[in-house]
Amino acid sequence: MTARKFDLIAFDWDGTLFDSTVAIARSIQLAVADVGGTVPSDEQASYVIGMALLPALAHAAPDVPKEKYNDLANRYRYHYLKQQALITLFEGVLPLLEGLRERGHLLTVATGKSRRGLNEALQHADLRGMFDGSRTADETAGKPHPLMLQELMAEFGVEPERLLMIGDTTHDLQMARNAGCASVGVAYGAHAAADLQSCAPLYVARDVAQLQQWLGANA
Repeated sequence: MTARKFDLIAFDWDGTLFDSTVAIARSIQLAVADVGGTVPSDEQASYVIGMALLPALAHAAPDVPKEKYNDLANRYRYHYLKQQALITLFEGVLPLLEGLRERGHLLTVATGKSRRGLNEALQHADLRGMFDGSRTADETAGKPHPLMLQELMAEFGVEPERLLMIGDTTHDLQMARNAGCASVGVAYGAHAAADLQSCAPLYVARDVAQLQQWLGANA
């Protein structure tokens, strides 16, 4: 077994571990339609995944006035919760996480979800206890601000060069750059491989199997 290069691995949730990209994008589109805004395209709705909810909705629906943001957020939650029971982990995620724990890595989540949303997702995926820590967008700064990762590093006493961020959006990878940390992109989520490459990740995985193989040899 090779020596660990990273003590702490931080995962994004939606589109990285949880196969929720399509459900989130569709929920955004339906919510915008409900409040009378111009419905974003699939690409526009997918782009904002990973951001905190209100900034994401504002970016996806720039013609919706601010006084309707609460209604917009409530309609998004309504549509997402209707689909949540059908969303699952990507195939291969569970053995990937178990293998990393066996190697002694600390595992954390850094997500644009709310704390309530993450807790519900962890319970749904039966992953409570899998992660050593987590940060959500409603309890710290949203991506790509580096505060999520800075707080996790402080909590576990890990230096930036010993943390690896894994995510499916440029928001995730830019957060890692802003925190002085390395990153790996996954191209099976919200953003295309070419966009992820623009953030200079160490690697871009096309599927979970590729991610597991790379981590086994390089993390």
